[in-house]
Amino acid sequence: MKVLFVASELFPYVKTGGLGDVMAALPRALRALGVDVRLLVPAYPAIRSAVVGEEVAAVLPDLMGGGPARLIRADAPGLPLYLLDQPGFFDRPGGPYGQPEDLPHRFAALSWAAAHLGRSGDLAGWQPDVIHGHDWHAGLMPAYVAYGSSPRPATVMTIHNIAYQGRFPAALLPDLGLPPRAFTPEGVEFHKDICYLKAGLRLADRITTVSPTYAGEIQHFGGHGLEGLLAHRAAELTGIINGVDGGVWNPARDPHLHSRFDSRHPGRRRPNRPDFQQRLGLAEDPDAPLFTAVSRLDPLKGLDLVLENVDHLVACGAQLAVIGTGDPHAEGAFAQAAKRHPGRVAVFLGYDEALAHRAFAASDVVLVPSRQEPCGLTQLYAQAYGALPLVRRTGGLADTVIGATPTTLADGTATGFVFDRANGWALGEAINQALALFRKPRAWRRVQRQGMDTNFSWEGPARAYLDLYASIPPNRG
Repeated sequence: MKVLFVASELFPYVKTGGLGDVMAALPRALRALGVDVRLLVPAYPAIRSAVVGEEVAAVLPDLMGGGPARLIRADAPGLPLYLLDQPGFFDRPGGPYGQPEDLPHRFAALSWAAAHLGRSGDLAGWQPDVIHGHDWHAGLMPAYVAYGSSPRPATVMTIHNIAYQGRFPAALLPDLGLPPRAFTPEGVEFHKDICYLKAGLRLADRITTVSPTYAGEIQHFGGHGLEGLLAHRAAELTGIINGVDGGVWNPARDPHLHSRFDSRHPGRRRPNRPDFQQRLGLAEDPDAPLFTAVSRLDPLKGLDLVLENVDHLVACGAQLAVIGTGDPHAEGAFAQAAKRHPGRVAVFLGYDEALAHRAFAASDVVLVPSRQEPCGLTQLYAQAYGALPLVRRTGGLADTVIGATPTTLADGTATGFVFDRANGWALGEAINQALALFRKPRAWRRVQRQGMDTNFSWEGPARAYLDLYASIPPNRG
């Protein structure tokens, strides 16, 4: 089976969140199962400078006003790529989503190139059986397939975060090369706008999202206006949990750590703690419970609930480290908290990949109090690195963390702490629960080991995607 992935990010070259991590890991996991997977991404300079073996795979027309375009075949380690080489759109500063004045045109070009490759193949004759688009940036791909000529490849759309939908004015329809008949509720129209994600969800053969609980939630609430469409297509909607790339997130082999370790050698984890405390400017207190949040500072991530509990954490003798950037108010509030509690609260405003690895290896508890979380990777990384995740029961957090209760502590299944209501008091109660267990070292180590030994590899999700592809009827004419 031949499958083409289409996405706007690819770790380690271009990443703003978990999408880039998934694009680096899931195609490789599918290839390990014998699937011929290739990935189409924009030819950002960071990717062009890292790949090898470039050759022209297709010559394209001027796409969406961005100037001459080509598809370039190239290779990243373990992953064949197609790069949409259109310098007018992608060879410029500002990151993947900067310069928003032509954002709809850029990602329409990416979707059109994917559909073209699906219908016509490349110059070497490679042609996918399935095109798999990811998030709104690839949302027009099923539309270009549906409204284009035969042959018609199978199409799949994955929702990584339904809050981001790609809505643009209806007047752009001719610029995007879509026929007038596409602008209906059965096509790309959504409340009198063109909505890229809605188009993909309406016209793709299959829809997936990144956890079973999130798949249920977005049909009833939290679908940001798309609940009805998703409920209508419930038979074609599947939730598949993301995995962890063991080649990148493995404390036994992680080059970013001061001391490598695994669940059989937990003592080797300890030197990571003072190393991280020193790096963040925290007091090197070996006995203080260390709570960490590694997150975008976004209202949906619930970091305001952490702000409500800063003084409580410090009063209980704990330390808090926050790594992230985003909402200016939240940035300022955490910076003020660090000034108010020097040596007990530390903030790193930005994202540093190596520092994130070190945070998971040093922390006792990782806070993920999200109001909505499609899957979440932070809690998976935390468990792999021996930090107990403290999460709100929503989306993929509910599917991947087993809260510590008398029953789960007794039967050895607990992997973290879970709370329900999205308010500061509920988070504070869960913090108290974590602090109480921290004072019982033997019980703590059992929960820690259970989390580290949980299998979150990509093999299971990859097999689920392979079954999904096989379920699509083969006649695509």
